[in-house]
Amino acid sequence: MQAALIQLTSGDDPQANLLRTLALVKEAIARGAGFVLTPEVTNIVSASRRIQQERTHREADDPTLAALRDTAAGAGIWLLAGSLALKSDDPSEDRLVNRSLLLAPDGTVAARYDKIHMFDVEIDATESYRESSGFAPGDRASLVRTGVGTIGLTVCYDLRFPHLYRNLAQAGAEILTVPSAFSPVTGRAHWEVLLRARAIETGAWILAPAQCGDHPVGRGRPRSTWGHSLAVAPWGEVIADGGTTPGITMVEIDLSQVASARARVPSLSHDRPFSGPGAG
Repeated sequence: MQAALIQLTSGDDPQANLLRTLALVKEAIARGAGFVLTPEVTNIVSASRRIQQERTHREADDPTLAALRDTAAGAGIWLLAGSLALKSDDPSEDRLVNRSLLLAPDGTVAARYDKIHMFDVEIDATESYRESSGFAPGDRASLVRTGVGTIGLTVCYDLRFPHLYRNLAQAGAEILTVPSAFSPVTGRAHWEVLLRARAIETGAWILAPAQCGDHPVGRGRPRSTWGHSLAVAPWGEVIADGGTTPGITMVEIDLSQVASARARVPSLSHDRPFSGPGAG
């Protein structure tokens, strides 16, 4: 199977982002991709909570999702809307949700996942994030069996919580998706090593489409992201790297490598009960 990782530099104008996204998705389809993945917050990148609220929609009304559904159906492909910033369907929740949506070849939503782990960090004296002030965390993992393999959905900061990936792999995930918008500081230090670790620990393919570069925002704090969309094989090898500019990274996915890696080191079946700190 040919997969395509779409790398974007989304800004705070969802319509402009959509036009760029569709152009790259359609190019990937023309190049033979049967599974196309976009990065985290494909539809809008903004540090302004006011702009986020003004320019986002509920899932049922979101123009980006509607266009991606039409594109998946028109081409008959699987398409991961890596994540979209959406208004919550919960009337008591005024924060957005950071939602990853897997679209089937008929354009229906085959799976959805709301990012569980919120990026609330102080990286250094000049760079800090409080994702939970604008986004409500999810509380449910998502796994779906598809025509391109069994897929477990995650988003960005989830990458630092290995138990999520282990649980998905033990439930049958062969492909783990990690759409992201990593900070340049943490990206340079941790991005590749964490993705490779999750692949090695689970014996699964890791597909991680990313945001990159300096994002065009009219209001609020400027935002830069690391890029380097990666595809990592089940044995831990980096198969493809998207670099630091918007574009398409094509990768051949061979699911037989999942069974091979897990047979060589069957650690997913070697859990042992223990007592002491952290035991539950």
